[in-house]
Amino acid sequence: MNDMTIGKAAAAAGVGVETIRFYERKGLIARPPRPAGSGFRTYSADTVRRVRFIRRAQELGFSRREAGELAALEANPDADAAAVHERAVTKLREVDDKIRGLQEIRDALRALTEACPRSGPLRRCSIIGVLKEATDHDVRHEEPERTGRS
Repeated sequence: MNDMTIGKAAAAAGVGVETIRFYERKGLIARPPRPAGSGFRTYSADTVRRVRFIRRAQELGFSRREAGELAALEANPDADAAAVHERAVTKLREVDDKIRGLQEIRDALRALTEACPRSGPLRRCSIIGVLKEATDHDVRHEEPERTGRS
């Protein structure tokens, strides 16, 4: 699986060609040198493994930047597992916070949908009422835009 064209490397990594190019532009993978003459750039099995590593890290919720940092740690034989563990614990906390936020949203939507009469005049719909109230509140509490004139 050495010396693959970009298309074959992308297929082997399970991504599109544009992902390979994007990762190159962002410095997540090295752009192979253009061979002398008019040949195609070729990608190694190591590049395919790195792309897979980065994609898997992103699937676990790490940002592109964070995935790149993890890939750099993985490639560093002197790296300490504590650095990876710290990043994973931080990500886990972020995920827990997002879950709590989503549960709050779910609970609020559940209460609103249960209070909505499901039919009849729109003014009786609790969902519209809450959205309108929030909008009216925001408008009333915004500061007037300053024009620079006194």
